[in-house]
Amino acid sequence: MVESRDSAELPTVSVITVNYHGTDSTITCLRALRELDYPPDRLELVCVDNESSAESAERLGALDGVKLLTSEENLGFAGGCNLGARAARGDVLAFLNNDAVPDARWLRAAVAVLRAEPTVGAVAGKVLDWQGSRIDFVDGGLTWFGMGYKRHAGELDDGSHDGARDVLFGTGSSLFVRAEVFEALAGFDERFFMFYEDVDLGWRLNLRGWRVRYEPRSVAYHRHHESMATVGSAREHYLLERNALAALYKNASERTLARALPAALALTVRRSTARGEVDPHQLELDRRPADPREDEAPATVDRQALAGMLAIDRFVESLPEFKRARETEQRLRVRSDADLVPLMRRAMEPAYPLPRYLAAHEALVDAFELEDVFGGSRRIAVITGDAITERMAGPAIRAWHTAEVLSVEHEVRLISVNAEVTASEGGFAVLRASPRELPSHVDWADVVVTQGHVLEMMPELKRRDSGTIVVCDIYDPMHLELLEQGRDTDEQRREADLRGTTEVVNTQLRRGDFFLCASQRQRHFWLGHLAALGRITPPVYDSDPTMRSMISVVPFGLPSSPPSRTGPGIRGERSGIGADDKVVLWAGGVYSWFDPLTLLHAVHRLSDRHPELRLFFLGMRHPNPDVPEMGMAERTRELSEHLGLTDKHVFFNETWVPYSKRQNHLLDADCGVTTHFEHVETTFAFRTRMLDYLWAGLPVVTTDGDSFADLVRDEQLGVVVPAEDPEALAEALERVLYDEEFIARCRERITEVRQRFTWEAVLEPLREFCRDPRPAPDRLPGSAPLTKTPRPSRSAALRRDVDLLRDYLERGGVREVTRRAAGRLRRIAGQRLSGRRLGGRETG
Repeated sequence: MVESRDSAELPTVSVITVNYHGTDSTITCLRALRELDYPPDRLELVCVDNESSAESAERLGALDGVKLLTSEENLGFAGGCNLGARAARGDVLAFLNNDAVPDARWLRAAVAVLRAEPTVGAVAGKVLDWQGSRIDFVDGGLTWFGMGYKRHAGELDDGSHDGARDVLFGTGSSLFVRAEVFEALAGFDERFFMFYEDVDLGWRLNLRGWRVRYEPRSVAYHRHHESMATVGSAREHYLLERNALAALYKNASERTLARALPAALALTVRRSTARGEVDPHQLELDRRPADPREDEAPATVDRQALAGMLAIDRFVESLPEFKRARETEQRLRVRSDADLVPLMRRAMEPAYPLPRYLAAHEALVDAFELEDVFGGSRRIAVITGDAITERMAGPAIRAWHTAEVLSVEHEVRLISVNAEVTASEGGFAVLRASPRELPSHVDWADVVVTQGHVLEMMPELKRRDSGTIVVCDIYDPMHLELLEQGRDTDEQRREADLRGTTEVVNTQLRRGDFFLCASQRQRHFWLGHLAALGRITPPVYDSDPTMRSMISVVPFGLPSSPPSRTGPGIRGERSGIGADDKVVLWAGGVYSWFDPLTLLHAVHRLSDRHPELRLFFLGMRHPNPDVPEMGMAERTRELSEHLGLTDKHVFFNETWVPYSKRQNHLLDADCGVTTHFEHVETTFAFRTRMLDYLWAGLPVVTTDGDSFADLVRDEQLGVVVPAEDPEALAEALERVLYDEEFIARCRERITEVRQRFTWEAVLEPLREFCRDPRPAPDRLPGSAPLTKTPRPSRSAALRRDVDLLRDYLERGGVREVTRRAAGRLRRIAGQRLSGRRLGGRETG
């Protein structure tokens, strides 16, 4: 019962095999396909008879249940497969060489992978020799000069390759591809004719974000090169050389191609002359014959040497066509060359053990510095709207450290669209860009990390079919923040601002490939947002039910080394604060969602008992000139004056402390404090400057309600107090300032906990993503789940249309039918246009 239900859900598969003067083998292959453990009603067999003869057509046409397609000319393997694919009706296309036979579970095992893993666009089967003892294909490698090769070919199948893994390409002798994806890529490139068309397809799949998965349970047995038995090795080498150059030219990035193509062309010549044992010195002037007429006599050139030269000649002749194909692939790619280097396995492999050739390979690799190219890093643009200056606020600080951590492995640009950019480089480029200049940085980057409103400045990047990988840093739920910030404005403007900011947030959530948030609370909040916007689709969920590969917790961080004094701080700069005073530090800005007023009342209560108590507000004016001062700042000053605290027990730094000097102020404090109101913004906020308290080893007093309060309470880092309770707050301050035993315990716990919050530690999810960046599964063209219900027959579809026509006539007559038909035509046109935008373009 379980088996039949499972079978009913399986997609339709079209198995395509190409015959070329090998009818006996093809018949054996097609008969073996009838023995597959797969429902016959979900299996379609398609045979393409290249350069068909009357005899082959008759014999193949006599096979029951085989859709035979005949071609008068030889279309090659690539053209034959494409012809079969165009006629196929399956949701999955399975390509099997005519000189191969499948194991009974060959098809079911591959389909299971495609159903279970929505980001897998193709499955590469395990291929063994005819006897089943030695390896034909278990993994693919690619050299820097474009030649694909089968790793471990000829080795005994000893079980060491029975683990599934991602590969760059599968062999065309046993390959499964989602039909929609194959169509979006315009199938195999027919200009290859045969050889490396499977390498090229796999390369393109990976560049567009799809995975190619090797599945060892999908086994086929292959008579290797049976179809090439009558073809000379020089002709084979000609195709290999030409197609390797074509694959490299089409698929390598501009940066890679500039280095690799000149070296590849030179290596093609040397490989051919070494194979043909051509004397490389025969035209040197000191080798002239005594009789000059001998120099005019024809020279005999070995066909092996001729193969490489003609391959280059043909490649050059085809460049106009390949240029158009290249433009398509480069426009639609979403992954960098560096992303694919691990899948190339051994990119620097010379491939041929010929002494003169090996010497040339080494020289070219060194001269063109190809080791750097094929072990290269990704290019990452971190873009913020905040000021990158000596005095930085939270968003700029976060962007700075993001760039700093990523620059260890990658080439990074930190870019601000703010007018204020004065910070120097820190091992990465620090740039200012106007919105008009941003596209050039986006074009440069493999990955773009955005904050706040930045995505709104890049309309092209906002499109879901944009090829660039986008990471959205949504650690600040700014629409919730605006609910408090907007209290100072009129209701009409407040509502308009909130609508606009919410749409900015939604745009990021609709577009992003990977999201960063600051806490588990935030993560739950953003998951609800993503679900409401329709981003948690079956492909997304099935690829990772935890959703961690789409949204990860990356809290604010702190430096890995403890702070050390570099100059005077609070006690040395501010009159009224002495060496023996107890300093309570408010480390961030004074914004509408904070509650410094209750803190002032608490200080007022303590001031009589503790005349040495000092509260210091570190920054009253935001360093970003675009951020206006909020009403809470003025209310704080007014209350402090009213209570008689200003410049006696309460002190305001009316500017902003330079980021590189903040440690001097932190080291002068005895405890850190933050207080806020109880509302929804608090629930999902992450008070970024609280990390500075941990960095400096300061016991913390904080209001309950946010994720940081949970950390302080759970890890015993200080005291958590109820909102708007000045008595409890006064008691808490007294404890963290005067209870020495408690203070010592807090500092001991802080020393341990702060290691979890170093920038290197908290940014690890982003580092991991950038090592292998991919588009979100629902952004992959053709990412819909494989169909689990049979497609309606033509008669059923006709009956449905007749019923609809009758219904429309009953509702509103001919006018209703006309209106409905026009709407349907618009939908079809829109779907076709969308398909073209998502990659359904021809490659030539």
